This record gives sequence, C-alpha cells and structure tokens, in this order.
Amino acid sequence: MRCVLAWLVIAAAAVTGACASSGFVPRPFPVPGGTSSQATPAAPQPEPEPALAAGTKPSVDMYALTGTALSLRGKPYRNGGTDPSGFDCSGFTQYVFGYHGIALPREVKEQFATGQSVKTEEIAAGDLLFFTTVAPGASHVGISLGGDEFVHAPSSTGVVRVERASAPYWSQRFVGARRIS
Repeated sequence: MRCVLAWLVIAAAAVTGACASSGFVPRPFPVPGGTSSQATPAAPQPEPEPALAAGTKPSVDMYALTGTALSLRGKPYRNGGTDPSGFDCSGFTQYVFGYHGIALPREVKEQFATGQSVKTEEIAAGDLLFFTTVAPGASHVGISLGGDEFVHAPSSTGVVRVERASAPYWSQRFVGARRIS
C-alpha cells in the first residue's frame, strides 16, 4: 500500500512539474487592433471585455489589472512589441489595459496625454507612471502597483519586471502619472 501511495505521489509530482516547466506560454490576451496566433491555454481564461469607445468612462478592477501586468513578468523586451512574444514599454501598457477593455494609444507621448494627471502623493495601483529616458518629455511608461513599485518593459534588462520608483535612476527621470479609469 505504501509503495502504491509513493508511486502516486511521484506520478502527481511529475505531471504537475511538467506543466510548470514545459515552456508552454498561453496567449489568451487580446492585442487591441492586432492579430496574433494564440495557443489554447491549459485552463479557461475569462473573456476580455471589448475596448470602450472614446468618451465613455471605464470601470476596471485595478487588482485584476495589476495582476495581469504581473503575470507577464519575464516576457522579453522587443522594440515595437505589443504581445507576450515581446513588449516595448507602451506596447506592454496598451496590451494590459486592452485586456481589461480599455483602449490606450500606442505611443508613450499619446498615453501621457490620456486620462487625468495624478499628484505624486496620490499615485495608486493601476496608474500609469511616465519617465524621461531616451528623449525629452515622457519616453517610458510603466504601471504602478501601488506604494513604491511599478511593472514595466524596460529595454535595459530585456524582460518585463518590477522596480521601485524611488530608485535613483527612476526617481530622477519621473515626469508624471496619469489615471486612466
């Protein structure tokens, strides 16, 4: 009996371990205005809401939105990238918000002109944070996780990751925050 039980435990570990380490990347997320071939995910995914028309007020669960952003950690940086095969910073934010039914413009400067300005002390999870990196004005964007952290697609490390806005590099380059919903 113990031998059978041990084999069952080993078999269960092998099956669940294979799922986590197989390298399969489900792509259930929509890309607003884009097309992509998507693999069928292992588990059913919620159906995304369609993007809202201009002038309508979105209602988004910021916990879910930041969860979507965090689920993309480790995805590669790709200049011009707008899907999980590779993101640039504004492609990443556009993709995450699009998954939750909110259409964002494609370019950083256009995203910086969207929504309402947020005072630094009032930044909340889901707000867009803008930095000047490669050009004057807003040239990089990330999504606030609340507190001091944000998630973004930086070219410097090549993957979507979480960083602290108070880090010297980012705090010296911060240009503003915008609230979309």
